Amino acid sequence: MVHSDAAALDAVFSALSDATRRDVLERLGQGGGLTVSELAQPHGMSLTGFMKHLRVLEQAGLVSRTKEGRIVRCELSPAPMQEAAVWLSRYEKFWSGRLDALARLLYHQEQTGAPRSASGGGSTPPPPRSGGPGAGRRR
Repeated sequence: MVHSDAAALDAVFSALSDATRRDVLERLGQGGGLTVSELAQPHGMSLTGFMKHLRVLEQAGLVSRTKEGRIVRCELSPAPMQEAAVWLSRYEKFWSGRLDALARLLYHQEQTGAPRSASGGGSTPPPPRSGGPGAGRRR
């Protein structure tokens, strides 16, 4: 992966980490562009505060703004989100395979009555902890 690709993914995931920004993307994804005022209205924050969220989305390439006279419209730019989805899909395949294998193992153990073990090895329980929780801490 090229460094610029990593920086672009970082910006997308950082932008997606905030509920306000995810809501903006969801609303824009429902079709057509919306004005900044229309996007800001349901969030109950100052326009200045909301503009900071838009700036993050724009810097990540997720939103584009156009100005028509005094009205600023925002539109969704799906390409960065698609790139993030491709990146995530590689890990989805990995974890799906791992979770399927775990499900098969648990099903087999349930069917055969085999004891469950966290380590997958023998059925020896872990040694008991002495003194209970936090016993080694000073107060």
